[in-house]
Amino acid sequence: MINLNRARSARRLALLATGASFAAAALLFGPGVSGQSMLPTVPTANAKETASQASRGWIGVQIQPVTGNIAEGLGMKDEKGALVAEPLKDSPAAKAGILAGDVITALNGEAVKDARDLAKQVGEMAPGGTVKLTIWRKGEEKSFSLTLGEMPKQNEARAEAPKADAAKADANKAAADKDADKAETPKLGLMLAAAEHVAGGGSEGVIVVDLDQGGPAFEHGFKVGDIILDVGGKKVATPVDVRDAVRNAHKDGKRVVLMRLKSDETTKFVAIPIARA
Repeated sequence: MINLNRARSARRLALLATGASFAAAALLFGPGVSGQSMLPTVPTANAKETASQASRGWIGVQIQPVTGNIAEGLGMKDEKGALVAEPLKDSPAAKAGILAGDVITALNGEAVKDARDLAKQVGEMAPGGTVKLTIWRKGEEKSFSLTLGEMPKQNEARAEAPKADAAKADANKAAADKDADKAETPKLGLMLAAAEHVAGGGSEGVIVVDLDQGGPAFEHGFKVGDIILDVGGKKVATPVDVRDAVRNAHKDGKRVVLMRLKSDETTKFVAIPIARA
């Protein structure tokens, strides 16, 4: 078990409680999206382009690239398609049954090369049209049809950040430490607590209260305050859930495990090597 500096973690969590923002930001599609971007955004370089924004198609998902490790974690042979990190509530994609963890591999029969390609194709379509999506889900291809919505204005797509009472941070820290002491994720360098026990953490998932700066989690971009929502495709609510999911993945011979987490204003998948776990 790593050495948890409780005073440092308490200060971090107090800052988290007052400053963290888990807004569902910029869940839009539009041309000019970086292939490495977790949050496709709409370019507003000139007035003409801004004025035409309302006529662009929208399916309401947050996407990210399919890297080699992510492809392996999903059981895919190739690094292709666009990984759905989060479908926006009540969006066309959510209503059609698209889920976090789905990989969109084709649109109307045309292969989707990557996240940028999907964003470009959808952004060039008009609202109201019907499209067919080919999805990779748990080792199988599935097809979904949906009606394109109209791309919302960027400022309307942002949800309000949850308000947290800073005074509750220290009061809830004892409960967080209690959970953290019960289960440390083996050899990933993470100290965890149920998010519901940390002020501002929300009611879902497991929050990172401390991490080893020499561990795999830190190397892959984890930060104090990140919230792990699911591991290996299963929702987690306690540190024990995370530990067991990692152990099961390792026992099944997997070299990486996919974790879906909220970090700052984004929801994303991270592939963590577990060869040492």
